[in-house]
Amino acid sequence: MLRDKPVGLSSKDLAWKAFVGKGKLEGQIILPEIADSWVRCFQAGLNSDDGRAQNILEHAAVRMLLEKNQEIINIAKPFMANIYEFFRNSGFIVVLADVNGYVMECFGDRDSLTSAKKLHFVRGASWRECDVGTNAIAIGLATGKPVQVSGAEHYCAKHHWWTCSAAPIYGIDGQIVAFLDLSGPAQAAYSHTLGMVAAAANAISMQIGMEQKKNELSLMNKHLSSIFNTMSEGVILFDRFGLVKEYNPIARKLLGQSSALLQGASVQTIFKGNNQLIQQLLTGKETEIELEFQTGCDSGPNRCVISGESILDKQGCSNGGVIILRPAEKSHSLINRASGYYTTFQFKNILGSSGAILEAVRQAASAAVTVSNVVLQGESGTGKEMFAQAIHNKSARCSGPFIALNCGAIPRELVASELFGYEDGAFTGAKRGGRAGKFELASGGTLFLDEIGDMPLEQQVALLRVLQEKKVSRIGGNKVIPVDVRIICATNKELNRLVKDGMFRQDLYYRLNVFKIEIPPLRQRREDIELLFRNFVNQIGSEQGRVYTIDASVFALINRYNWPGNVRELHNAAERACNMAENGVISVSCFPSEICCPLTTLNQAVTGNKEIRQGLLDYEIAKIRALLATEGGNISRVAGILGIARSTLYRKIKRHSIH
Repeated sequence: MLRDKPVGLSSKDLAWKAFVGKGKLEGQIILPEIADSWVRCFQAGLNSDDGRAQNILEHAAVRMLLEKNQEIINIAKPFMANIYEFFRNSGFIVVLADVNGYVMECFGDRDSLTSAKKLHFVRGASWRECDVGTNAIAIGLATGKPVQVSGAEHYCAKHHWWTCSAAPIYGIDGQIVAFLDLSGPAQAAYSHTLGMVAAAANAISMQIGMEQKKNELSLMNKHLSSIFNTMSEGVILFDRFGLVKEYNPIARKLLGQSSALLQGASVQTIFKGNNQLIQQLLTGKETEIELEFQTGCDSGPNRCVISGESILDKQGCSNGGVIILRPAEKSHSLINRASGYYTTFQFKNILGSSGAILEAVRQAASAAVTVSNVVLQGESGTGKEMFAQAIHNKSARCSGPFIALNCGAIPRELVASELFGYEDGAFTGAKRGGRAGKFELASGGTLFLDEIGDMPLEQQVALLRVLQEKKVSRIGGNKVIPVDVRIICATNKELNRLVKDGMFRQDLYYRLNVFKIEIPPLRQRREDIELLFRNFVNQIGSEQGRVYTIDASVFALINRYNWPGNVRELHNAAERACNMAENGVISVSCFPSEICCPLTTLNQAVTGNKEIRQGLLDYEIAKIRALLATEGGNISRVAGILGIARSTLYRKIKRHSIH
């Protein structure tokens, strides 16, 4: 406790003595932030004669404090040690406190640490304002700024022998994470001390940011390494000289080379035959995407699809690149782009309860679980492609590609290139880099050959050879490519009749015709017509966001019609009826004349009884009235829709008194 009339007291000593006695500040001798701290301490009733820390964490809490801030402590220690060396044997100690003001680490001489210990200035002690009064760490907590508190500027008398300088330490997010403090004898207070502490705190903040970035980069590198080594594609990284620097296990497996041969090897040597792509990668020019490449390994040749990209520096010059290798049979994205084909139908999507369709489904389901080739026999529009997709989706090859080719829809001269592919420059107009054929794309899956009966004889020989040898050679090439394909054929012709007529090879017929499945026409499964029509109407209504009602007379009409276009024609009729329906009601007038008045029905009307003739007459009148209402009374449009002359329409309107 100071004497009532101290000798040689400074103005700050006198100001402090006056304040703790009266609680009032006289003059502007001390800094505002220190003055504000004094006021808070006085109002809190803090003992100005003391200054020893009373809030000290238990041993377990100290251990948790240090563990939580271990990374900050490890980063700060070297900087604290450097400051301590500068002030060695001068009575100063270097202190690190956490963001809440608890002491975490101290550096100092034995005597200095002993003096600090008398104030409980030790690990785990709280140096907050509410616990020990005004000090540099406490004001730093309040202001977030570097500050120096010397001698009588401290609120508690036991601190008047000390000077302390503290500065905040920031994390990567810009938030304060700790405080660095330098405390020593009050008579050794210098203004440059605060600058040194602030500089050290700033250096620690920068190091924390660097360590955080380093940890993030290390974690990212681990993630990338994990991805790199577990990718299903092969990856090769090469430098600007074209030498291999890194590769993953899949690349080594696909190339069939040992680590010793790959590391440092030239990519031009590894991918010989694709020099154009490699040269473009080395020069940084635009690269071609997804070229074919055949590798050789102990287990046999591997077909790969390779692509690459250059890595450019700031000047735009090539600094190496990356090459991706994908097994051809797993290149589903390439297959889907090349074919534009996806399988969506399963056996549950084939509707019908008739015996004929149920038997066809049973046979197809039995064929699906085998590896045998299948021939689907049926008229156009019966759903042969739906059956083919359902067989594929139930087979063991369901995860493989499903590739379709309509043999009757492409010119004869292009059938071979579509089936077997071609090499670069094989013929005029050939795609640069060549192109894989349908057999290659379908390898591991199913090849659906629609209208097989229209395949030219000369290509039937090549098809038979591929089926026998399970190998294919591209047009213009000499490489033999192994393929594993299941064939499903579809035709609306009698193949055995074509064989007799010399239009289809007998040996190919027997190779394909392992499972022959007859798909019945719609006229042979009339009990399914109503079910299919309702289903089509519901589907169309769902897509349009509408609900349709079907007039009872419609079912009599669709059951009477023979449906030469089969299920496809029925679906088109349902779609037209939905679009023609008034107020959501589908009636007979919504159907075209070829369905309502087919040629056979008209012949019956001429020679039949009076009831048939009257029924047709009633339909004609209803049709004309509906069209006149729909077309706003436009005679020309109605006559055009009916396919009759305007004069004929006028006579019918007059004869039947249609208004």
